[in-house]
Parts: sequence; structure tokens; C-alpha cells
Amino acid sequence: MTNNWVDIKNADLILVMGGNAAEAHPVGFRWAIEAQKTRNAEIIVVDPRFTRTAAVADHYAPIRSGADIAFLLGAIRYLIASSQVNHEYVKAYTNASFIVRDDYAFHDGLFSGYDAEKRKYDRSSWFYQLDDQGYALKDESLQHPRCVWNLLKDHVARYTPDVVANITGTPIDMFEHVCKALGSTAANNRVATILYATGWTQHSKGAENIRCMAMIQLLLGNMGMAGGGVNALRGHSNIQGITDLGLLAQSLPGYLKLPSDKDVDLAAHLKHHTPVALEADQTNYWQHYPEFFVSLLKSFYGKNATAENNFGYDMMPKWDQGYDMLRVFEMMNKGEMNGYICQGFNPVASMSNKQKTLDALSKLKYLVVVDPLATETSTFWQNKPNVNEVDTASIETEVFRLPCACFAEEDGTIVSSARWLQWHWKAADMPGEAKGDAEILAGIFLKMRDMYQKNGGTYPDPILSLDWNYAIPSAPNTKELAQELNGKDANGKQLSSFSKLKADGSTNAACWLYTGSWTEAGNQTARRDNSDPSGLGIAPNWAWSWPANRRVLYNRASTHPDGSPWDKTRTLVEWNGNKWVGPDVPDFNAKLPPSSNAGPFIMQPEGVGRLFALDKMAEGPFPEHYEPFETPIGTNPLHKNVVSNPAARLFKDDAAQLGTKENFPFVGTTYRLTEHFHTWTSHSHFNAVLQPEQFVEIGEGLAKERGINNADMVRVTSKRGSIEAKAYVSKRITPLHVNGQAVHTVGIPIHWGYEGDTKPGYLANTLSPCVGDANSQTPEYKAFLVNVEKVK
Repeated sequence: MTNNWVDIKNADLILVMGGNAAEAHPVGFRWAIEAQKTRNAEIIVVDPRFTRTAAVADHYAPIRSGADIAFLLGAIRYLIASSQVNHEYVKAYTNASFIVRDDYAFHDGLFSGYDAEKRKYDRSSWFYQLDDQGYALKDESLQHPRCVWNLLKDHVARYTPDVVANITGTPIDMFEHVCKALGSTAANNRVATILYATGWTQHSKGAENIRCMAMIQLLLGNMGMAGGGVNALRGHSNIQGITDLGLLAQSLPGYLKLPSDKDVDLAAHLKHHTPVALEADQTNYWQHYPEFFVSLLKSFYGKNATAENNFGYDMMPKWDQGYDMLRVFEMMNKGEMNGYICQGFNPVASMSNKQKTLDALSKLKYLVVVDPLATETSTFWQNKPNVNEVDTASIETEVFRLPCACFAEEDGTIVSSARWLQWHWKAADMPGEAKGDAEILAGIFLKMRDMYQKNGGTYPDPILSLDWNYAIPSAPNTKELAQELNGKDANGKQLSSFSKLKADGSTNAACWLYTGSWTEAGNQTARRDNSDPSGLGIAPNWAWSWPANRRVLYNRASTHPDGSPWDKTRTLVEWNGNKWVGPDVPDFNAKLPPSSNAGPFIMQPEGVGRLFALDKMAEGPFPEHYEPFETPIGTNPLHKNVVSNPAARLFKDDAAQLGTKENFPFVGTTYRLTEHFHTWTSHSHFNAVLQPEQFVEIGEGLAKERGINNADMVRVTSKRGSIEAKAYVSKRITPLHVNGQAVHTVGIPIHWGYEGDTKPGYLANTLSPCVGDANSQTPEYKAFLVNVEKVK
């Protein structure tokens, strides 16, 4: 989230797209209702289904799943053509005026530099033209044909309302209503916020979905504003926290980069990831990457990280190809991995293509499952007729189940969607033999260290050198871990700010973003003062928000270049003639006056928001509509030779598992219910009573076409397998007219499996394909092809 949950109340327009906040985030969604009631804010929902969010919205527009980028690029075209753009903001705070290299090009669905054999781009042409000093060339008049503004206009020119309607199935009048509503917030006194969730991320071009809406918010001047921004609604309580701490395979805590095998030493790594300013005198906070990275190394290796050994850099694991979950299970399936520790994860129920996951786990020598509950992964080897048919006798994988505590059985922090670190206190003791996650990992580590010390082994240094300075080494305390994340100076004192971190080895911090969360003044995440003098939902003394306790990111952009607020009623920071003041923590160098012309987007080397993403996105510097890998129309209406994302993650065997519209004519998409929480609440009798039995949702048109009545048993089949469930025949899903044909959608809730108190059901991921977003490798759960038949 660029803003926070409470801040939603400040919006004049709330667009919910790629999510179903009323259903999946019912408590947080109260702030959208608050805006609707107190500000007369308009809530708009764009979704393949008429959801519970749509039921309380002011306007609903249907869309084909997997067609969001066409809709959003059409909106960008509309805003530019109608001049509903905050031009002052765009010129000052985006890279619209920057001039792009002459060898950058786009033709028939491909950007310059594509290598078809590797399915990757050489992205060197996706960059600015530079002057003799290495600074980017600009044209403030926006007339240069190679400036970002004109390249963007050319890129989106194809996305007319007719084209958008043809690709998305959204009626033109509904599409134009959304565009007009967005355009109204280009005014200084109106602001829109965007709420999204896995409906945008779980696509083969999910990262570009989100980037596309960020571009719209930049054009409208809504980034950095109270009531604005692009706000990700996290799926459960600590998804934000685990992402901060290195969830992605190529990331380290604080979104630092895991060294690649090309970074031969620490100096090479720091040079690679410490950007050079593209504007004179621009403050770029990633220039402090060395301080963050060396402090992380000191946290890992303590006294064993010295200047003489590059602070332990050589002991850090290096990655050459990325070990995301799609690749891990590919390796497992090919016999290239023989052991797997599965902690707080249920891949049998959540990885795409359940059968491939079962096959992969069956080839392991051992599997360790760390979870409070019996999961389908922990019992994958058990044959359960219909719902999990496996040949148990042929599976030799040794499975170890380690019961762990749930969050309510330990003290600790949870990081909300809003980036707020909130301390929670233990509500109950963990049952039986259960242990905390830290104690379990400590036990494994200490035993490994002991074995390396006694028996030696291949390169034991990383294990033997790891710092493990806890009061009780076998059971690190959550307070100790929180203090370690915050970081300390050479004297062991808790640091108050990440600005105190140093690259000389005198500080340590396991996550620089969290520095300031536990200072010498105490645990800042445990604060519970909800006073809010600003009235904007800042509440600076409630918990602690990363980074530096600021509540709205990019808040320098909430003011004109001269430091005066765009909208006085939404003041976050402002220049009073002598200094910066306001209720929020400045997200910029507050020592610099407005006359310095330092940009508000300080994590970028040019200091501005990017309409052109340079070389940071795997499939292109501008978003582009690509069809899902299983497309119901069989073609891409915009391109002759490119149908789906040419850079998406797809292995050869998985490509052979993709279905076609001839055999699987309908779009399958997964979703959640309020009454259940993933597959976990199947273990709760109360939730099982609320939603006891698996169902799939189909529209009345499809039901009539297939002779299906409400509550009939149906079989839903994809190229990967089939499930059976009761049919919920609904008015909420209507056929959409796409590219000259009717496209039906089948809604598949994700919550059923064969463990727990609910009636045993089929796992929804039986149906979904193994194809991943080119940037995050998130699988495409939201748009795949199925067939539906009545079970006779």
C-alpha cells in the first residue's frame, strides 16, 4: 500500500479492480464505505463477477478475466486525448519529458531486444539518451518525438473504446463512465484511490497490471496524495511482512538483492545495485544501498563479517537462474532436488497444476512440513478416493511433520497491508508438542552446525560463521528478533533511523526498512495511541509504519513544486517558507527547500515517477495487452504473431499441458469467500457450518446451454485434471461479447480440500496451469480454460 487503510476515507473515487475488498477484506473495507457516506465518494468495481463489493458500489463494469491491461491502457488513451491529466504534476513529477534512446522500438507485440529462443529481452535499449555527464536528456516542452510523453501517446493510440470493448467485453458506455470518473480526479481538489489484490497479481502479466494503474495515478496526480495512491490488499495478516523480509527468491530483507553469480565480489555487487543519479543533485535513497547491505551482512555473520573478508559476502548464497516456486517444483519433478522444507505453505493446495505438485513431492527423499494444522501437503501420499488419488505404495518420500505455533500463540509483530508493524501479545499457549517457528528453525540450524563441526562437509563456512547470539540459542525470543531486524550500532544500542546505518561494518540491521521500529525508547510497534489531529488517518503514534513511520509514501508529491499543497484539506507536508512541516513524516530529504528541485520519488535515480519503466520490467517499459496463455478467443486481436506474454515463465513440459478453446471453451477463475480463509478454516467447525460444501459458480446462460440446474453436480475439466462440485447458478456472472464471440466465466472458490471439518472436496489448483508472471513468477490462477459438464 502506498497509503493505508484509514486513508481510504479521504478519497473521492474508489476504484476496486483486481480484488473483492468487501468479501476478502471486510473490516478494512469499512473505510471505503466511510468515504462513500461522508464524502459522497463514488465506488466503482471492475470485475468478471458481480461481487459483494459490486453490491455496495455505485457503478459496476464487467470485464473478461485477463484483459485488465487493455482496459487500463484504454483509460490512459482517454485521459490523454481528453486532456484530463494533471499537467503540472506530470511535467514536474514524472519522466514524461525524458528522451528515450533511438534504438528503442515496439512492433507487433514485441519490444526491441527480444530473444525468442531464451524468451527474454536484452533491455539495454529501454533507456534514456544521456548527456556527456551521464544525466538524462529532457524536453520540458514535451515536443520531442522521442520523449516519453509522445512515445506513450503513440503506444496507447490503438486502445480506442471500440478496441477495449472488443478485447475486454466491457460495454463502451460502462468503460467510458470509468474513464470520466477517473478523469475527474485530475483536478487538484479531487483524488482517486485504487484497491487491488490477487485478481491483478495472479496473471502471466500481473506486475504490468499494477504498473499500468500506477501510470494512471501519476497522470492524474494522485500518487503521494491523502486519499490517493495504489493500494495492494494483502491476502492475510503477514503477507506484507514476509515480503519485506525476503519472500521472493531473488530478494533479501528490505528488498535488497540476492547476489548473482555475476557479482564476483562485494564491490561488484554494490556497484551493480547502487544507482547513479540521472538528474543533477537528485536525492536517490538507493545510493545508500552499501549501508543497507553491509549492515545486513553484519546481522548475518556478526564478528565473522569483517572488512578483510568483505563482511562475509563470499558466504552469501548466489543465484544464477532464480529459485522461485515454479522452478523449484520443476527441479523437484526432474529429480534435481531431493529434499524440501515446507514452512507455513501448502503447495499441494496452492501451487498450480496439483498433479505436477504431487508428482514432484513423490520424487523427494524427504519432506519436512512445518505447520499448525494437518495440511494436504503433509498427507499428499495418502490415497483418498476421487479427491486425491495416488499410488501410496510407490511413494518413498519420508514425511516429517513438525507442529508449530500459530500467530496467536506467540508474541510478535504482524505487518498489515498498510505497512504498519503492530505488536501482538500471546493469547494462548501452544498445544501439545508444538513449538514456535524460530525454535524449530533454531533446532535444525544448531544440529546442522554441530554436524559440520564434528564431521566437516562441503564448504561449511556459511553455517559455522552465522551469528547466533541469542540469550537461549535453541529458542530465540521474538523480542530479540524484532530488535535484530531494527539494528544496532557498534555499542549495541538500538538505532533510531536507517539514516544511522553505515557501510563500514559498525552497524547491523536485518531489515533496514524496519530500523526505527524498536529504538532505545522501546518497542514502537506496541504503541496504541490512536489520536489523529490531522483528521486524515495519520495517527502517528499508533504502531509503527515503514519506512521511518511515514504513513503516505511519496508525500512530497502532495504539494506543488513550490511546496504548497495541491489541496489544503489534504495537507501531509508543506513548505512554510523556512522548513517543511505537516502531520506526516517527509518522504524526501527535508533539509532541501523546494528551490532544490529534488524530485519526490527518491527511490528512483531521476527522482520522478516512471511512465516509461526503463529496463526494470521483464516484458517491456510500457505495459501491453497479452492474452492469458489459455485464451478463450485463441488469438490476440492486436498482434499477428504474439498472443501471450513473450517473457513469461513457462517450462517445456508445462507448455504441453496448456489447453485450447476447442476443448475447453470457458474461462476459469479462482476466488475467495468471506466465510473461509484459504484452506485453513476447513479445520474450523464454525466455518465449516457456514460454508460446508464445495461449489462452482456459473452464469444462467451457461447453465441453460449445458442443461445444468442449481445444485446439480458438475464436472469442471482443464487440460491438467478435473474437479466435481455442486453448481451455483448465478446472475452474478454474465457472458461477455469478446472478439465476435460469447465468453462464459466459471468461478471456482479456492477453500476446499480433503483435510479438516468441511465435507472433503477437490482442490481448485487441480485446474490451473504452471505459467508465471515474468517479474514475480506468480502463477496464472485467474484466467485459464475449462469445460463444464453435468455429472450424470
